[in-house]
Amino acid sequence: MLSLLRKKTDAGTGAAAFRPWHPNLRNVAKLPDTKVVRTSFFVNGAALFITVGVLLWFAFQEYKLHNLNRQIADWQSQIDRDKKDSDRFVAMYGKFKDEQGKVAEINAFVESKPPVTPVLMYLGETLPPQIAFDSYEQGEKGITLRGTVKGTPDEATGYATAYLDQLRADKKLSGLFSEIAYSGAGVARDPQTGRLSLQLFFKFAAAKGGKK
Repeated sequence: MLSLLRKKTDAGTGAAAFRPWHPNLRNVAKLPDTKVVRTSFFVNGAALFITVGVLLWFAFQEYKLHNLNRQIADWQSQIDRDKKDSDRFVAMYGKFKDEQGKVAEINAFVESKPPVTPVLMYLGETLPPQIAFDSYEQGEKGITLRGTVKGTPDEATGYATAYLDQLRADKKLSGLFSEIAYSGAGVARDPQTGRLSLQLFFKFAAAKGGKK
């Protein structure tokens, strides 16, 4: 029994005693990588993938910028082509607005004044036989009537005064005119015909209190 224990002890001591006699000169860091897929492959692949992705993104952005610049150039070309017509239409529209303003002003003036034809017809119906109208003139503030009075100077003056009173008392005319009076010399002898002339002014009611 003791002999067996001694042999095992001796055998173990002997195995430990027999070690390699030369030093370990291997540099583990410089030994080749024996892995099936090396770590550097993944690192390089990831770097390559990121680089390609960045390049594709920049290329896509450059493509979009190129298309945008081309569209801007096309739009600018169209604007330059249509600018002449646009300027011409704008000028025509400005002239149209000016003419429209003038027409509106004339219409407003005409609508604010009584129509002359019915007034002249009414005056012709109520005109005394001793007076005859020769002409009329419509202005901004009223109507000027010129006529001839029959009779001697005294008779003509009486006829003219009576007719003026008749016009002032007429209710229809008072709604259209704010004032009816002699104009110019009133009743005077015409040096060319030798007859007595009459001149009356009918002031529009709308012109009352307006600019003088």
